[in-house]
Amino acid sequence: MSEKIDRRGFVSRATIISGAAAAAFLPRWAQARRKLKQEVVMQTKIGKGLTYDKPWTFVSPEADLGDPAVIEKYYLELEKQPLDTTAQVEAWLLKWSELSAAVSEEEAIRYIKMTCQTDDPAREAAFLHFVEKVSPRIKPLSHRLAKKLLAAPGLPGLDADRYRVLLRDIRNDVEIYRDENVPLQTEEEKLSQKYQKVTGAMTVQYDGEERTLQQMARYYEVPDRAVRKSAWETVARRRLQDREELDRIFDDMRALRAEMAANSGFGNYRDYNLRLRGRFDYGVPESEAFHSAVEQAVVPLYRELQERRRRRMKLDRLRPWDLRPDPFGRPPLQPFTTAAELTAGCQKIFDDLDPELGRRFKFLLDHELMDLESRKGKAPGAYSHSLGMLRLPFIFANSVGVDGDVHTLLHECGHAFHTMECRDEPLSFYRHAPLEFAEVASMGMEFLGLDGAAVFYGSEELARSREGYLESIIGLFCWIATVDAFQHWIYTHPGHTVSDREAAWMDLRRRFGGIEDWSGYEEERRSEWHRQLHIFEMPFYYIEYGIAQLGALQVWQKATENKVAALKAYRDALRLGGSRPLPELFAAAGLKFDFSRATVEPLVIHVKEVLDRDAAAQG
Repeated sequence: MSEKIDRRGFVSRATIISGAAAAAFLPRWAQARRKLKQEVVMQTKIGKGLTYDKPWTFVSPEADLGDPAVIEKYYLELEKQPLDTTAQVEAWLLKWSELSAAVSEEEAIRYIKMTCQTDDPAREAAFLHFVEKVSPRIKPLSHRLAKKLLAAPGLPGLDADRYRVLLRDIRNDVEIYRDENVPLQTEEEKLSQKYQKVTGAMTVQYDGEERTLQQMARYYEVPDRAVRKSAWETVARRRLQDREELDRIFDDMRALRAEMAANSGFGNYRDYNLRLRGRFDYGVPESEAFHSAVEQAVVPLYRELQERRRRRMKLDRLRPWDLRPDPFGRPPLQPFTTAAELTAGCQKIFDDLDPELGRRFKFLLDHELMDLESRKGKAPGAYSHSLGMLRLPFIFANSVGVDGDVHTLLHECGHAFHTMECRDEPLSFYRHAPLEFAEVASMGMEFLGLDGAAVFYGSEELARSREGYLESIIGLFCWIATVDAFQHWIYTHPGHTVSDREAAWMDLRRRFGGIEDWSGYEEERRSEWHRQLHIFEMPFYYIEYGIAQLGALQVWQKATENKVAALKAYRDALRLGGSRPLPELFAAAGLKFDFSRATVEPLVIHVKEVLDRDAAAQG
């Protein structure tokens, strides 16, 4: 089983030994490991003063885990060990768990290092070495271990409830695994890295400086419409420069994915991917029900909100550059100017919300487990990536000083706290929750910290921030439905052309989109999906955000009634990691696992009521 799931991980509550105090009593293996990693840690800003407070009992802390031959020796050793008794199976699983965590941490360090500076050839080479030389060796070895486990005489004696999720997932992996897919997956990962390199290199000259596309976001919020248009057009033109290259990359990815699906006996990549993702609790019919629920319950409100915006702005029509500024012409919210100000504000939010969360955030900050500011050469987006043996997260973002950056950091901290909540789970396989619930952790934290954003704003600005945030959620539902339905179309129409794909995208934008007028910019809209990295790098990982948003809205409702109880239920559920099926994780947090119209509509009505109150207060 892979430790790397959407490049996210989850860890928990034990104290981390760090700094000079550790040297007094840490075993020599831990100190040696720290020395071995020190140069990498300093170069990648993965952390400082960190040591391993969880023992390395199987893998040597001095092992070179970038050497596939070294890793292979550990897998072969596990393959030789007897599994005749239940005790042997349980001990063996812990060893496999440790090996998976150690290898995943090596990959994490290389991935983080590469995304922090995509234009550094050494970092790129280190990551590609892992992708090309290490991962392909691991996958067949892991498959052999999985088959060994399922055939083990001691397997029936395992606690059925404790191991049911793990065994379900392993059986699924064994059923769909094919040796011939391993090199194809390697090529797919290389294409993902190529996509990151192309998009990471996208900069523009604007207002006298070279700027990343993320840094251009601030101009979309300025009151001056001419400036917004100019900035939007500058970015749109830059994206079009790489349009053909990105289409080529995607078509190469699509061909690889179709071949993988055929190798595993599936008629199309969609059905293969849903099995690959282990979607046992919902499938294509439920996804289509979500699309319909969004179309029926959310799109009307989305368009109503855009019409309200048009009236407030006194425009005859909305254009793509009119969707972000304050509709009353007030200057854009600027909650902070430096990453230090952002982290200081979020520290206050977490301290007030829950002292334990405050301590955890401070730990991540003190140990430099964050890289938040946007810069040239940095990969786009944001993530929280676990370090498997440290059992700690690393937070990556592209903050530029806009309101959304506050929500992004709250979001990634939700993932990070999830990592820290399940830190004491012995099995690394269970330190990862299903993605649908992992995003409840992140989106739920956005809501739990919503009122705390007052640390950045006065009362009027806070109302503006809340209104913008809730409006963005309505828009996000529509975008999620678009992206997910688009991928369903892509992988069930295997012979399509680029033109066919663009036409399908336009059909979906008409189905789920707003009222903004794209006249004169049709080409830009036809390739608008290029900016959604999930379509390239993590196919079919997007509806999870919609499902999780429904969970997060329920967390918000519960917090409105009783914040202490809601936070406790939220943290209790996070602590389960991935040890329970998805519906049980939702239930543990007191949430319904349902995304039909029956669930969607009442939540959207609640959002509308809050938005209408804010609108009435502002005129």
